This record gives sequence, C-alpha cells and structure tokens, in this order.
Amino acid sequence: MAAGAPAERSRPALTPPARRSPGFLSKMAAPSGRSGRRLWAAVVPAALLCLAVRAAEEPSTADFDVRPGGEVHSFSRSLGDYTCTFTYSAQGGTNEQWQMNIGVSEDNLLFSCSVWRPQGKSYLFFTQFKAEVKGAKIEYAMAYSQAAVGGQSDVPLKQEEFEVTETTVSHREGKFRFELSKLMIVAKTPRDEL
Repeated sequence: MAAGAPAERSRPALTPPARRSPGFLSKMAAPSGRSGRRLWAAVVPAALLCLAVRAAEEPSTADFDVRPGGEVHSFSRSLGDYTCTFTYSAQGGTNEQWQMNIGVSEDNLLFSCSVWRPQGKSYLFFTQFKAEVKGAKIEYAMAYSQAAVGGQSDVPLKQEEFEVTETTVSHREGKFRFELSKLMIVAKTPRDEL
C-alpha cells in the first residue's frame, strides 16, 4: 500500500454493489432535495400527532401540593376530551403532597379520576372541596377521610357529608366534618350513549 493512499476496507462478499456506495446510508437515513423536504414536512407532523394521540390515551398521574391558608385553590388535568378539576380550601399545618390519577378504559366507555394523599391521612382541615369532571357524567363517586396505605383501610365519609351530581362531587355545607384524604370518580363517556 502506498503512503498517503487510503486503506481499502474489505467488503462482505454478499453485499450488493449498490449498497457499498458511500452515499447509500445517507440516502436511506434521510431524504434530500426538494422532494425529501416535502416528505419530512409531511412525515414529522404526522408522527408527532400520532404520538400526541397515543399519549392522550395513556393514564396520567400528577403530583401537586394541597396548600393550607384558607384560599381557594384548583388543580386540573385533562386526558383527551375529559378533564378532572379538584378545587378546595384548607387550613392548618403545611403543604401536603397529593396526587391526581386520570384514565380512560380501553373501550373508551369510562373516565376515572382519583385525587388522594398517598401517605394516607391528611392532617389539614378542609373547609370546602369539589371534584368536577368535564366530558363525562358521573356514574360512581366516593369521598374518604382516610386513604388505604400500609395496613390502614379506606375510611369513607358519611353519605350526608358530601353530594354527587352528574358532574361534581362536593362537600355538603354544614354536614361535612372537614376531613378529606381521597376522592374517587368513575364517569360514563358520551360514547356509551350512542
């Protein structure tokens, strides 16, 4: 081999000659030229849309802080056409870490939303609460003063402490005893009514 001459690589015997060309991989990896740019302009947004639609169908869990101080706060999450919003006012203590879980059944007939304190019992004094769903009608809802964690069980509020409508679960003025640790909602989607 002469000095300065590039070393020749051995080529596999079964590789077709067209695939040996240096530009083959770059041609396969990304279209070029005007037609290639048009192709990418069409493919990339379509791929992103598919990812967004798929992500919208996946269950979602989000952490948020429940903050005392007597002010009304809201936390909301959406999944496709459905939204769950938790609105509250609380007193005492410090911020508590809570979670909101939302999901849609595989057959798209049910939307679920749960709001809860993963540590089980909240030590805050709730003066009001409301969980509202949009895009679906509540089929089942329950509120708890304590969430099941470790060896503890869920402790439901008494039925007189809260009320359920087609789209909300909320405290009942004068009956609610200021304890809340978990809310669960299962709602029927409009697809069920077709």
